[in-house]
Amino acid sequence: MGFLVTTLIFVVIGVIACLCTRICCNRGPSTNLFHLTLVITATVCCWMMWAIVYLAQMNPLIVPILSEGE
Repeated sequence: MGFLVTTLIFVVIGVIACLCTRICCNRGPSTNLFHLTLVITATVCCWMMWAIVYLAQMNPLIVPILSEGE
């Protein structure tokens, strides 16, 4: 999968999680905002972890240049 496709998947998962949180935890406006903030933060952190690992694996494919002595 490409970087953009998986990023869109994370966005969709974040939106679904936000909707489920609003439906399941409907106790008050401040509680909803707190839960939505936590869900969005968790989604962004998971995406950043995936993106860092994905880009770290691409580095050996792009950069390696063998010197003539090796």
